[in-house]
Amino acid sequence: MCFSFPKMPDKLTSTEQTILDYIAKHRDGFLCMSIGQLSSELDISEATVSRFARHVGCSDFKQLKRIVAEQTVEKGPAQKISNTLRTGNGNILQYWEEQQHYNLNKTFELLDKDEFDKAVQALKKANRVFIFAKNASRSPAQLLEFRLRRIGVDVRRISGSGTELLEELPSVNADDVVVIFGFSKISFEANVIFDCQKSIGYTTVLFTGKLYQPDEQKADINLFVYRGEENEYHSMSAPVAIVDLLVLALSAQLGSGAVENLEKVRKLKSKYSNKF
Repeated sequence: MCFSFPKMPDKLTSTEQTILDYIAKHRDGFLCMSIGQLSSELDISEATVSRFARHVGCSDFKQLKRIVAEQTVEKGPAQKISNTLRTGNGNILQYWEEQQHYNLNKTFELLDKDEFDKAVQALKKANRVFIFAKNASRSPAQLLEFRLRRIGVDVRRISGSGTELLEELPSVNADDVVVIFGFSKISFEANVIFDCQKSIGYTTVLFTGKLYQPDEQKADINLFVYRGEENEYHSMSAPVAIVDLLVLALSAQLGSGAVENLEKVRKLKSKYSNKF
């Protein structure tokens, strides 16, 4: 949880989850909003926002903003991005550098360490690891597949769509892990994976851009990555960083096993490098 409210309910409605997700991802903007502006932005009533504030233990919307403000650390990179855009000097290199710093900082600020540790342990114990991704998310998914294979993990890719998905899911067993790259939304195919999990019993790990998922779209383990605001170009810097961090942490857990497999790869490359 990225905020500490006076009373945090065990269960939130989907609308309340949307409000929390928006506040967490747009803290600076939220602190400048009136209750009317927030309700308009999220297309919900002011009464719903007020009920949410009371549900988390605040007397009103003003107290909700005050608590968020007290728990918000001034973020230099965000201000630098804003300044760069306002100057209009066309320095895309500086803008991009600042944006990636901001994306990474926000990811590490909001990533749940316990969830990350659970993901490492799940991958360590898994018999096999299956990876599902569509569209642009295939790039960090392919990197994860490559990295895991190099340290000796039995890793497979699940087809992105169509009946091939239904052909492959029955081969996943209860002692396997399925890693899903979802980010902004959960695809129909990912929902099928979640649904089949109920009967098969495998463990799911979700890379997501949302802090608060509806219960039916939650994985066993959820890893938050920040890729930019909704109307911005969505970078893969943060997902790639978490993929690399996950593999490094897993390598440390596997110890000599990971090293031995990498040594086998090194010897093969040394033996056959002049043949390619």
